[in-house]
Amino acid sequence: MIFFRVTNSINIKTTDGTLVKYLKFKEPSNLNNETAYITTTDDFEDLKQVFRNVDKIKYSARLLKESKVRDVEDFPIELGISNANEYTNQVNYEKRIQENFINDEDEVNSFLFSNQKADIYKQLTLKKDRINLAVIGSVGRSIGEMVAGSTALRILYTKLKEVYKEVVLDLYINASNNTFYSRDKEIYNKQTFINKVYPLSIDTKKFCSYDYFIDNSSVDIKSMYFKELNMIDAWLYKFGIDYFKIPDNMKYNQLNMNLFEPSDELKEKIQNAKLKGKLLLFHPYSAKLDNSIPQEIAISILKKLIKKASDYTIVTTLNLDSRNKDSDVIDFSKESKSFNDFSYIISNMDGIITSETSTFHIADAFLIPSVVIFTNPDYERKIKYYNYVKAVEIIDESKSFSQFVFENNSLTFYRFDSWQKLKVSRIIKLLETF
Repeated sequence: MIFFRVTNSINIKTTDGTLVKYLKFKEPSNLNNETAYITTTDDFEDLKQVFRNVDKIKYSARLLKESKVRDVEDFPIELGISNANEYTNQVNYEKRIQENFINDEDEVNSFLFSNQKADIYKQLTLKKDRINLAVIGSVGRSIGEMVAGSTALRILYTKLKEVYKEVVLDLYINASNNTFYSRDKEIYNKQTFINKVYPLSIDTKKFCSYDYFIDNSSVDIKSMYFKELNMIDAWLYKFGIDYFKIPDNMKYNQLNMNLFEPSDELKEKIQNAKLKGKLLLFHPYSAKLDNSIPQEIAISILKKLIKKASDYTIVTTLNLDSRNKDSDVIDFSKESKSFNDFSYIISNMDGIITSETSTFHIADAFLIPSVVIFTNPDYERKIKYYNYVKAVEIIDESKSFSQFVFENNSLTFYRFDSWQKLKVSRIIKLLETF
């Protein structure tokens, strides 16, 4: 976490219209007040950029000494692996880099962040019936990571409920310049155990009203265990929970759609689609180009699915091929406007074929059989607890003949050879094995 003050009062509006108020720092007798603030490293950098855009002379964020804030009498107890002195560690790391004292990746990660195992049960020292927990920072960056990370949060909440009669869990996420704040908030609001989702930053007075806190600032990108473990297990490890002792059948994703009311157009279109029979969602494109099915291959797969997957009506939320007018393909791209819309569509499917996207993480929450086409060989770790996912691996057979450091596509051969070998009939058979 980053501890700071601001030079002048200002309000920052989040994407959902919420105002985060910053008050000019007043010299306090102690730092438990409404003019000292706490946030994540990423949000702090975003906030500084916002200040520069508004008026870089008038507005700035100044660091407070972390040890002085942590010494405040009512400062809550940190749970899980500690992230103390994050900023100092980062500064020292950059200094050591310049001096060439740190060379390999393992040394970088161990220097920046502690991987030492923690035991949350030894940290739960308060004797009371009701506790408040503040989680500072998201449990993922992408939609899929947040859905899986929320599963670990749910398990944490369940374990805390074994110790305390009542647990109030509040989540604080990046908001200063986060264009996806509204979407991220939607995802977390689908978790019944989360009390409130708030935008960062948080003032120290409010922060000190909590009994415990967990600091997720920059955790997933600095911690070796996120590269070695399944996402759910990695967060459990961070929270100080022995993931080996958590039964596999607890590690399922969950999204509560009860409070979501889809548009009449979306409901009607789903109902009419179901009249045609079973629905199969085909989702070939990812936000990451390397995870996507190449467009030409995707269109070819779509045409073969129409012919060979005769038991299904094909559904898409993407504009795959504007030339395709086949009545067996139902396009929901206009109706899928938000995370809630997309999740609702997925929840109504009978099967899914997708590239490596958030789709299969969401599908797990609704027990929808899914075949995922992976281009990354590290897929087994990602789907470890997903009983309704079957994987198809595409092995990269491309060879580059470029003599330059940068990649030259015109000198890369066999780029699509492995995709050409992909059999649609094999995918359909996998779907039939559920």
